[in-house]
Amino acid sequence: MTDPLTEIITLLQPRTVFAKRISGAGRWGVRYSRFDQPSFAAVLEGSCRLAVDGQLPVTLEAGDFVLLPATPGFTMSGFEPVQPERIDPKLMASPTAEVRHGARGGKPDVRLLGGYFSFDSPEQGLLVSLLPGMFHVRGVERLTTLVQLVAEEARERRSGRELVLTRLVELLLVEALRSTPGEDAPPGLLRGLCDTRLAPAMRQMHAQLARSWTVLQLAKTAGLSRSGFFERFNHTVGLPPMEYLLAWRMAVAKDLLRRHDLDISQVAERVGYSSSSTFSTAFSRHVGAPPGRYARAG
Repeated sequence: MTDPLTEIITLLQPRTVFAKRISGAGRWGVRYSRFDQPSFAAVLEGSCRLAVDGQLPVTLEAGDFVLLPATPGFTMSGFEPVQPERIDPKLMASPTAEVRHGARGGKPDVRLLGGYFSFDSPEQGLLVSLLPGMFHVRGVERLTTLVQLVAEEARERRSGRELVLTRLVELLLVEALRSTPGEDAPPGLLRGLCDTRLAPAMRQMHAQLARSWTVLQLAKTAGLSRSGFFERFNHTVGLPPMEYLLAWRMAVAKDLLRRHDLDISQVAERVGYSSSSTFSTAFSRHVGAPPGRYARAG
């Protein structure tokens, strides 16, 4: 059975990793402006405070992992009151050594590995819309190990570096997402996949994308009434089932069009449209440009 989480991450094509070591001691604080790219951090030792815009402040401890799918503005600091230093990550130079905040000498109060990556696919908005604004995972050693491997590979200029980094970031994303309790997540993909009734229907949508699904057929897959399924899906995933299916169909269609492997009629058939004209109308309405023009621009 198709795994929606794996499909979405594969479609996004994560690439381009930047990673660095960060430490802080004494009175210190840094305020990062909004970045809009996915970023991550793993705490190797000690503790610190993290306040992400739109989220409740949290204390990070050794073994914690944080993933910000869209990286809004945030402040990281020690526990003493301080006026944070302002940093624009888009203008920041890439450091080769550990970045130290606060007192320069002695043992740090916290040491982290932090970094960011980007997506080759323009479908980042789809992922962000279906995921929590912040993932805070505690005590998953595999995540810290993966971040350390990412940092080492990003630092070294060995042959095969780009391929290794791509695979590591894919693993990092999957491990972070599946380590997060979906029941406690806000409405979105993770919460939907943790719902024992909705998950089979979501997997069927992904596995048989070209099928002419109706809400009633999906409700039967979930073992619910039509109205019960619609309300539960909307509440749990954050959008109606047909809207979710349309968003995924259009994301797959855009990916196929960018590759130039198939003509428009073949793409239409792959994503569940019986004719090129019907597909073109739906695509133009959803994307804002007809599929032919989109393919040429891509």
